[in-house]
Amino acid sequence: MTEREIPEQYLEGYAQILTEVSATGRRLTRDELTSRRALGEQAADAGHGLRALVSAHLSAARAAWPTGPGTADSALAATQQVIDAFAEGYERAQRQAVRQEEATRREFIDDLLYGRSDLGRLAERAERFGLRLSHAHAVAVARGPAPYDEGDMVPRQVERALISRFGDRSTLLTTKDGRLLCIAPGHQDEVLAYFAKQAHAATEGGQVAIGRAQPGPGGVVQSYEEALNALELAERLELEEPVLHAADLLVYPVLTRDRQAMADLVMSSLGPLTTARGGAGLLLDTLTAYFDSGCVAAEAARRLSLSVRALTYRLERIHKLTGADPSDPAHRYMLQTAVIGARLLDWPAKEL
Repeated sequence: MTEREIPEQYLEGYAQILTEVSATGRRLTRDELTSRRALGEQAADAGHGLRALVSAHLSAARAAWPTGPGTADSALAATQQVIDAFAEGYERAQRQAVRQEEATRREFIDDLLYGRSDLGRLAERAERFGLRLSHAHAVAVARGPAPYDEGDMVPRQVERALISRFGDRSTLLTTKDGRLLCIAPGHQDEVLAYFAKQAHAATEGGQVAIGRAQPGPGGVVQSYEEALNALELAERLELEEPVLHAADLLVYPVLTRDRQAMADLVMSSLGPLTTARGGAGLLLDTLTAYFDSGCVAAEAARRLSLSVRALTYRLERIHKLTGADPSDPAHRYMLQTAVIGARLLDWPAKEL
């Protein structure tokens, strides 16, 4: 915007102030400074650029430069005071606008992720942030060793990387409860995959979970909850994969849907392990490593820092106590399901 496009209202009283101050050498009064700040706020709210506004003030100063008594130094000091007060008001309005925008964005994100707003109204608000909720969306959630806020270095670093790689792809990057979130159109798997890679690196080895793409205005909250559940499962099952896909973990919610039935299976299948010296924990860890290694004794022994002979002894002890042989395919499924259930139910640390 050029200086000729700046309305005269933002220069109101400026020439008179310049004339009086240059003649008397006085400083601007409190009321004069307040009026300049107010005009600066009004100009910012109207969307005028500060550079053009300062240029307009300098042009007005040249046009009204005093020719009578007074000194050029006083006139220059008055110009400096006016522009400084005007810029202060302008910047104050800008900061207020930024805070308001952040509050609006945070309110929208909270409503979006908790489904607390009317879906039609939510879809309208989403367009302002580049989301079209009539389409399917997927959510990726990253957690690191420390909680993160919107303005922290880690979220900014990940956002810069995404923008540099994909530009504006109708994605929304934000934080929630100390975690990083990326909301992207459901068909853009490459965006969430790249977010996961960048978030894992930026959070120094953090873990990322990606929910399934879900349609409609309520799809975002569904995908978000899936990603959160995947992270919770990973913690309870001690899954160390850097990237988790909710679609790959659907079996676990199914297993725990009937908690009492799962508890009965755990106690009937693994309960006898509690009679072992030192309790069930050591033998349960043995079964976990054995099943996680694909029932390969050598690999399980390596994971447990045992000899194959020591591992074989433990498996035989489990067979004797439970009556089920971990190496027998006929028994394996029951035992493995019970082991998963024990991890999900935090047994034997918690009584069932």
